[in-house]
Parts: sequence; structure tokens; C-alpha cells
Amino acid sequence: MVKKILLSFISLAIGATFIADEALIKDTVGLDKDKVLTLEVLTLAIYLFVSELVRVDVVGILMMVLLPLLGLVSPEKAIGGLSSNAVVSIIAVIIIGAGLDKTGVMNVLAGYIIRFAGKSKTRIVALISGTVALISSFMQNIGAAALFLPAVVRISKRLRIPVSHMLMPMGFSAILGGTITLVGSSPLILLNDLLSMYELPPFGLFSVTPIGLSLVAAGILYFILLGRFILPKVHSSEDEGKFLPSDLSQTYENICGLYELHVPVNFSRRKIGEIDARRRFGVTIVAVYHRKTRKKNFAPHREEVVEPSDDIAVIGCPDTVDRFARELGLILKEELEEFADDLSNVNAGLVEGIITPRSELAGRTLNDVRFRRRYEVNPVALVRRGDVIYSGFSDMKLMPGDTLLLFGRWDKFLELKDRNVFAFSTEIKGEIMRPGKAKFALLWFGVALTLILVFNVKLSIALLTGALGMILTKVMSVDEAYRSVDWMTVFLLAGLLPLGIAFQESGTAEFVAKTIISGIGELTPLSFYLLVALLTSFFTLVVSNVGATVLLVPLSIDMAMEVGADPRLSALVVGVSASNTFVIPTHQVNALIMRPGGYRTIDYVKAGGGMTILFILVLMASLYIFYV
Repeated sequence: MVKKILLSFISLAIGATFIADEALIKDTVGLDKDKVLTLEVLTLAIYLFVSELVRVDVVGILMMVLLPLLGLVSPEKAIGGLSSNAVVSIIAVIIIGAGLDKTGVMNVLAGYIIRFAGKSKTRIVALISGTVALISSFMQNIGAAALFLPAVVRISKRLRIPVSHMLMPMGFSAILGGTITLVGSSPLILLNDLLSMYELPPFGLFSVTPIGLSLVAAGILYFILLGRFILPKVHSSEDEGKFLPSDLSQTYENICGLYELHVPVNFSRRKIGEIDARRRFGVTIVAVYHRKTRKKNFAPHREEVVEPSDDIAVIGCPDTVDRFARELGLILKEELEEFADDLSNVNAGLVEGIITPRSELAGRTLNDVRFRRRYEVNPVALVRRGDVIYSGFSDMKLMPGDTLLLFGRWDKFLELKDRNVFAFSTEIKGEIMRPGKAKFALLWFGVALTLILVFNVKLSIALLTGALGMILTKVMSVDEAYRSVDWMTVFLLAGLLPLGIAFQESGTAEFVAKTIISGIGELTPLSFYLLVALLTSFFTLVVSNVGATVLLVPLSIDMAMEVGADPRLSALVVGVSASNTFVIPTHQVNALIMRPGGYRTIDYVKAGGGMTILFILVLMASLYIFYV
């Protein structure tokens, strides 16, 4: 009720302005009707973002509807954001990132990051942020962020680090990385074209690098030192990271976790059936890594031979696993090593499968069907009429209603889901991976980059080429491509673009800029650069960074000549400051990470406020040290 009353009040206020006499408005506030309406709509959008009365994508749709109704933009421009270069590029780059993830490429990348950084959250955040910033210096920052998004989510789940503590540092670093070179962001790419109108010398590719590197280093240190205070800890579900979900823990009391053991060189080779681990010790061997051949079996059968120097993974409880290790002379590891990625909760887990009357297993034993070889998953326990059986059930005839607790990789469970074997009563969390298509995914990613960097093809067309190539080569299906896109992000950005157009076309942006600059007295060059940086930072929050650059570069050059400052340097300040967009999720990167990170607008205000101040301070210090 409160929401409805408040929104109705705001609508009436805007409506009253709309029907009011334009001359009366101009006499009262000194502005024409379009400027007043634009400022009111802007205030409404900011209020809805901060108050979270409605979802952010609904705010975007509201802008698409409200602006043409008020006559501030044409209907074509209001919905034109859905086909804009930025929005189409985001859709395409998300599909490309999903394709790389589906083929396991991002898994490999995540593995390298963990290998170098270990389990230190500080090192992981620094390594990811630095890598994304470096990539962002030569490609669009939204592309760098979207490509790394799947890897960061996987690392978060694997190491049980809140994803909210990793995505915002990565996203902010992607934005900051765009200031390292003159091709890292659209405002800096435009800079030399705008300077040429004034016949000023152009900047070189690395003219901005000292500022960009300083900003990236300061941004990473900001999150390393203050991250725990400014980043939200988005609480995951109760079962997140647990080996056995809470709804199963009371049923299966003898199952506690997954353990890895090393087979010493003095171990006498023997078959898994001869070890008889389940009957003798109450543990289940679920994976074997043969070090000599470097092959892994994630559903080892009774005839599988365990040899010296192998590693095995078992399911059990600490006391039973410890006894198993001592009696066989195995070395129990403190944590998973060889199987850390393969059997992490991102890639494997436990599910319950119920035998139905039509199941192909009904009336047969697991040994009869050679269960592990055939289905490539491990039976861990059998539940029959409420009794849990942990050993000896491989030779029991299965009956409709029996429930098997199974452990295996998610892709194998997804394959089983489409067969007439089980009715699964628990969620299957993974997705079918296509590692054999990795070369095609990398090929089309390379094609997209080549079209952008070498042939100067428009970003959206180049990225759509890469996305379409992945679909045609069956890296992913077209339905999977559609499902991979976060449509909340798409509508948020598409709705904000017409607001920027209204702000610029109505003359509101130019009016505000000139009013602020003319209201300031005499300035030193450095204080003038500070004013330009603050002004650009504000405008970039409400207008596109390109729009702010096009508007403010000419103004800053004219004003620089009046106050005796370097006009080229004032233009550079505008180009760099156009990246200072951290306080609200209007930037494409901020919008991209908002939903996966579980962020709210207030989280951007909290973390982005400090980053905005730090950005200005580092920019001013860099100007003073390297340029002035």
C-alpha cells in the first residue's frame, strides 16, 4: 500500500508539471518545461534505485514508458536501447562467456588462478582483479567482466568465499582497467577526435597509462584493505558448500564427507573388490587417479586395480576413514588435492534416485547391470522401507520404491535424468559440459577479438559473430544461449539509455554544466582539473559515459583557456573521469554483476562512494606527479 501511494504521488507530481503552463514554470524556476521534467524523472529514477521499491529492471522499463509519454524522447528512441550497440554487445558477450564456460575453458582458468593464489582470498581477489584490468585495457570492460564472471562464480563456490566479496572488486577493476590505454574505453577512444576539432595534438596509445595503472593499483588495495567492511556478505543457502544437504543428513548418519588418500609405493596392488572397503570399513571408494597413466575414473568398479602412487577419493566419516587408512597403510590428506576441482560441489555431488515400477533396474541387482560401468556414478547407500543399508546391497534385487543414494559428477546425473532409470528426489545442480568443443569456443572468441582489434568492426557485430559461431558449431544450443542471458541486466540498461538521451537533448546536461562552472570564481589549474573531474563523475552517473565526454570535452577546453589551464590535459581529465561510475549500477559492468553478486543499490553507494573519492584523489595525485 505504501509503495502504491508513493508511486501515485510521484506520478501526480510529474503529471502536474506536464500540464502546467510552460511560461509559469520558466518564471518560477528559471527553466523550461522539458528541463524540469527531465530533472524530475532523473530524481524519480535515483529514488527508486536507492529505495528499492521496485526491481532495478522495472525502473528501466518505467523509463522506457514514462519518457515518451512526457514527450521528452520519441517512442523510437525510448525503445531504441534494446537494439543499441551497448545492449546487443552485452547480450553477445554473455553468450560467448557462457560458451567458454560450458566447454570447461573457464574451469581451466579458475584452476590456474587457484594454483597461483592458493586459498588466500586476498591473493585471489588481487590476481583476478589485476588480470581483468589488464584485459580491459585492450577490450571493452563489459567484455572482460562478462568473460571472467563464470570463472569467479566457480572459484567462489569451490573455495566457499562469498561471491559478493569477489564480483565487485572484479567489476570495478574492469572499469578502472579501461583507463590504462587510449583504446580501453569509449570516452578515451573519442578523445583524439574531439581534440582534432580544436586542432590540438592527439594523445598516444599509452599517454594515459600512468594514471590508469595508479587507479587500478589503488582500486585493488582499496578492496584488499577495506573489502570486509564495505562489501556485503550475501548469505548463501543453508546447504551451500555442504557435502550432505541438511534434508539428507538425518537419514544418512554414516556419511560425513569426501576424503582423499594417497597410495604409498610399498602398497601391494589389488582390485577394489579385494579391498572391500564398504563392508570392512564403512567407506565407499568413489574415484581413482592412476598417476602412471594420469587417468581418472570417477566411478571405479570392482575390477579396477589400485596401484602404488595412485590417489583415491572415498566417502565416509572421519573415524571410519581414519581406520581405513591405518589398516591399509594409506596416507590421509588434509584436503582434496588431485580431485579438488573434479569433485568440488560445483562439479559433483550426492543425489537420491528412486526406483520406479518402470525403471530398467527394477527386479535386477547392481552387479547384474554392471551399474558403475554403465551409468558412471557411485551407489553409496540403499534405503528400503525406512532402513538404510550401507554395504552388501550390490547383490540385492532392487524393488520399486527403493531409494539409492548416489555420488557422481553432475553431467552424468543430467544424462541419467533423460533415461528410464530413476526418479530423482533431489536437485541436480550441474550442467552438461562439452570439453570436446573447447577449440571451437576459443576459435570464435578469437574471431570476435580479431574483428574488433584488427578490422575495427563494430563491437556488437563482432561479438554477435562470435556468439553465432558458437551456436553454429554446437558449442551450445540456441536455447542454451537464450537462457544464459540475464534479461534483467538487458532491460535495466535499455531503459537507462533513453534517460541519458533526454538529459542531453533537453539541454539539461549543458545547463547544469555551465551553471556550475560559471558559478565558480578564479581557479588554479589543478583546482580547475578537480572541478572538471567532479563534474564529469556526476554526469557519467546520469548520462552515458560517451554522452558526458562529448558534452564536457568542448566545455572543459573552452574553460581551460579562460583559467589558464592546459586544454589537452582538461580533455584527458574528462576522458578518464568518465570511468568514475561506481555509486549506482548504471554502468554496464555494475549492472552485469548486480544480480550474480546479490548486490543492492545501497551496496554500490557504500562501496562505490569510497571508490569515487579514491578515484578523484588518485587522479589528482597522478596529474600532479606525471603531467603538471
